Amino acid sequence: MRLYRVIFAIVIAMAAAYAVVVSARAADAPTLQADDHILGKKDAPITIFEYASLTCPHCAAFTHDTLPKVKANWIDTGKAKLVYRDFPLDQSAVVAATIARCFPPDRYFPFIETLFDNQREWAHSDAASTKAALSRIARLGGMSQEQFDACASNQKISDAVLNSRLVAQNRYGVDSTPTFFINGTKVDGDLPYDEFVKYLNAKTGEAAPNIAGLATAANEARRGVIETIRAWFGTLVSRT
Repeated sequence: MRLYRVIFAIVIAMAAAYAVVVSARAADAPTLQADDHILGKKDAPITIFEYASLTCPHCAAFTHDTLPKVKANWIDTGKAKLVYRDFPLDQSAVVAATIARCFPPDRYFPFIETLFDNQREWAHSDAASTKAALSRIARLGGMSQEQFDACASNQKISDAVLNSRLVAQNRYGVDSTPTFFINGTKVDGDLPYDEFVKYLNAKTGEAAPNIAGLATAANEARRGVIETIRAWFGTLVSRT
């Protein structure tokens, strides 16, 4: 497990170095992508981007304490939508996020919520124990052991999880979890509902950000970084 942490630290250091190269060309805030996981109506006028790590206690606290009220008062009423994006802080978060992405859309958010609710049971153990615990939780969600093993070894999906952090860190200045963007306004930390709702109220009447266009030269540069990361880190999910 110590080796995995060292390698993950190297990956993040590489991402930070990459930020120096491309940050001058970076966008200020995220925009919707075709493969985003969206909670709520896609045409809701307020867009909440959440960058979170599944091993982050503050992210779990937001999901447990604040999100239910946001969902009841803003998402379920069609006033806002939440876009969840991965910002893994460690190898366990990469594995968990990889497994979550293998669930069908209607089970993605329930699985994410279950992981946060049971975070103490899986998030801070050794690699083998973490994988075994995630497998048990995934089976409760309807995923077979065969499907779990195939997903855990899917390099393309784990690369996408890593790239989510890379883009957030280098393009949007995300450096902690949870971090939110509410119609472009950056909001840091696990805020109680009474504080979080102030940002939602401030955005009432605004239009949601436009959907992003095709890949740019910066996307091509990120692909090169991902290939380098894979040389260090790419097979860890399948080996743990």
